[in-house]
Amino acid sequence: MYKYHCLNPIAKVGLNKFTSEYVEVEEVTEAEAVLVRSASMHELELGAHVKAIARAGAGVNNIPLDKYANQGVVVFNTPGANANGVKELVIAGMLLASRDIVGGIEWVKEFQQEEEIAKLAEAQKKMFAGSELDGKKLGVIGLGAIGVLVANAATHMGMEVYGYDPYVSVDSAWQLSRSIHHAMSVEEIYKSCDFISIHVPFTDKTKGMIDANAISLMKENAVILNFARDQLVCEGEIVTALKEGKIKNYVTDFPNQTIAGMPGAIVIPHLGASTEESEDNCAKMAVKEIREYLENGNIRNSVNWPNCDMGNVGENIRITILHKNIPNMIGQFTNIMAQYNMNIADMTNKSKNEFAYTMIDVDTEFPQEVVQKFEQIQGVLRVRILREEIK
Repeated sequence: MYKYHCLNPIAKVGLNKFTSEYVEVEEVTEAEAVLVRSASMHELELGAHVKAIARAGAGVNNIPLDKYANQGVVVFNTPGANANGVKELVIAGMLLASRDIVGGIEWVKEFQQEEEIAKLAEAQKKMFAGSELDGKKLGVIGLGAIGVLVANAATHMGMEVYGYDPYVSVDSAWQLSRSIHHAMSVEEIYKSCDFISIHVPFTDKTKGMIDANAISLMKENAVILNFARDQLVCEGEIVTALKEGKIKNYVTDFPNQTIAGMPGAIVIPHLGASTEESEDNCAKMAVKEIREYLENGNIRNSVNWPNCDMGNVGENIRITILHKNIPNMIGQFTNIMAQYNMNIADMTNKSKNEFAYTMIDVDTEFPQEVVQKFEQIQGVLRVRILREEIK
């Protein structure tokens, strides 16, 4: 029996993907797997039983990845599961910025008691006139699951789209429309585009990438859209650019005291993935990741351990080892197994920065003494034995 705990409400359509072999527990310290959305885990102490955490969403700023990696806990996210919901809000953000829809709606509220509001509206509507997206240039920085959808959708609206991503995956490249221009640098995006949409992960390299220098390269009255992470933008410098009229609008899904209420800023209360469909998709994907790891040892979409997949556990016995990425680890494992005349039917090893993961299938019984010897090797963080019959 596997035990799981939900730190946030998780869509039932996802939890229903657990089999009868899974039971939900009230205390996180009793669980083997944890599902989370936005709850902060930085101060949370996990029980020794916790082996996996699945974030029902893409961002993992609420999870201490290195801390849990050193505890032998694999953290998953659900890339792409909420991509369509975010894409649609980005398109809505461009429409809100190109035409003063918000201003017009607020004007109607202000004059709702006027008897001749229809005639007054005809006289005043020029105050809220804007421009169309057709023919405008959109620059998409980051061509992951969301960026690709945004870029493709914009082409269908008649926009001239430029994409920049030095690390674009083969899968993403295949999904991109052939009409999208390949920008050779982010500076090319800044200099040439009317709308700039950011879709990169938050890292030390991307932190504050939209700063005063980047803004200085942009066209007058450019629109910046940020539905990725607020830390990607130096918002104090955005405020200055809005006040000086350098940029027309800043559209963001991340409200805070710096930007909320600022003229020219269109601030949305983090609604990007707040759709029933996105929440369902994230929940289903998170549960699938947990089941694959607990039942088969496969790691798919981890953010702190390498992805590694050997398919379903079959007739063989599978041992999985989470360990530090240091020399001679594989040699130590195989030497111990040789002492017990154990034959390796299949094996794989993957590394990610300072951590590595080894999966070994054997066609003989796996003595407990071998497990204990593996656990005593310096750098080994967790050892698990998986058998088909316990699934």
